[in-house]
Amino acid sequence: MTTRQVAVLQMVSGYDLDVNLEKARELLESARQKGAVVAVLPENFAVLNTSQMLIVGQGERTPEGRIRRFLAEEARRLKLWIVGGSIPIAARPNGDVLDHRVRAACLVYNESGEEVARYDKIHLFDAQVNDAQGNYRESDTFEPGEDVVTVDTPLGKLGLAICYDLRFPELFRALRARGAEWVTLPSAFTYQTGLAHWHPLIRARAIENQVWMVAAGQGGEHDAKRRTYGHSMIVDAWGAMVAEVSEGATVAVAELDQERIAHTRERMPVWSHRRL
Repeated sequence: MTTRQVAVLQMVSGYDLDVNLEKARELLESARQKGAVVAVLPENFAVLNTSQMLIVGQGERTPEGRIRRFLAEEARRLKLWIVGGSIPIAARPNGDVLDHRVRAACLVYNESGEEVARYDKIHLFDAQVNDAQGNYRESDTFEPGEDVVTVDTPLGKLGLAICYDLRFPELFRALRARGAEWVTLPSAFTYQTGLAHWHPLIRARAIENQVWMVAAGQGGEHDAKRRTYGHSMIVDAWGAMVAEVSEGATVAVAELDQERIAHTRERMPVWSHRRL
């Protein structure tokens, strides 16, 4: 019997790249041992500190970058598809080099270690939050992407999104229009915004588009100023919570059942009922 298990990997990344990669390796191994065929890492899993993004991103312009090699090698070693959260890349998908900003890129690797998709975060988090950090301005460091990306996987057609994208339902409509059956959302939601909006937004995107949502987050205290919400989760096309964790570095695994998607879409064909 072919397994259809997907894993969300939750981390509490720090500011040491070596330590972050070692923890990611440990969680990827755990996901494989639990039977996952696809594992999803969180946003900024390897590089969390904004001041490091530009330097690290310059080294990730090609597949020979350290983080990209790590993801490819782990996918090949574990025979595991990996949705690589997000990493900084100081180049656009067409190869154009960026000198003063980076892209927040989600890379997908198949079980042979081949890079089969890249999605660059479209919506950048420029907001005031009532926490110790207060002001977040991703646009100072990141250049937004523009392409909607799907990719065929062993678990069906996957749509890619990252963190703040969650607040923009038109992106998820576009993913569904391109055939997405499930959507991954690597994230680093702040504790305050996550407490208020994480659960309802993820369930809404699943319900209104009749897709599985697989959301892998950062979850814990990173330093004196930064705490992320965690609560990585897997939600089915009816909006039911299939798996969830709270905080800390951990793994949650669930079966991604395509028949449940088909059944939901057949019983309530909302896509064909649209009028606007």
